[in-house]
Amino acid sequence: MTALLIRDLRLAVRAGGGFGLGLAFFLIVVVLVPFAVGPAMGLLERIAPGVLWIGALLACLLSLDRIFALDREDGSLDLLAVSPLPLEGVVAVKALAHWLTTGLPLVAVAPVLGLLLSLPGKGVIWLVVSLLAGTPALSVIGTFGAALTVGLKRGGLLLSLLVLPLYVPTLIFGAEVARAGATGLDTATPLVLLAAVTCVAVALLPFASAAVLRMNLR
Repeated sequence: MTALLIRDLRLAVRAGGGFGLGLAFFLIVVVLVPFAVGPAMGLLERIAPGVLWIGALLACLLSLDRIFALDREDGSLDLLAVSPLPLEGVVAVKALAHWLTTGLPLVAVAPVLGLLLSLPGKGVIWLVVSLLAGTPALSVIGTFGAALTVGLKRGGLLLSLLVLPLYVPTLIFGAEVARAGATGLDTATPLVLLAAVTCVAVALLPFASAAVLRMNLR
């Protein structure tokens, strides 16, 4: 499993499968927002949690179609399916590699971009907390969508249509955690709900993804 994780991380860095692409998109979206809505600090502070979370969600979405596509093209996916490794574990490693190359860099740059959008210091802290709690769910859900469309040519658009509705709860609770933290409101309820969504996704979706892959590889 460790060798598979290292291999996927190397592929993501060398082939542009996630590292750099999602981060650049996130930066562009957030930097362009002040030009579009104006320099009013009050307005930027109000919309910052939602903008940052939407940017993170779309950045994660960019590289989902490459999670299994490269392995499908070179035959590695068929070898993994018949290897002694459990396919559920392979899916979990793929999701982890996606989060390490896409979600984690977004979390790292979020404080700087939050300050750019006039988000107060306490709001920046809660933004980072919400991204740490929510971005793993984005990767796991995205891996499930990638498994559904792995056998389709040019399935990127269909993948987006399938995954975006599943992302909505994570987006709502994640943005609410950052918004509540920035305004001094109670963050416990949305944070617990966000963590629950992530835990359920991590616990169940690798099994669903593995089942879908087995059907697509028959």
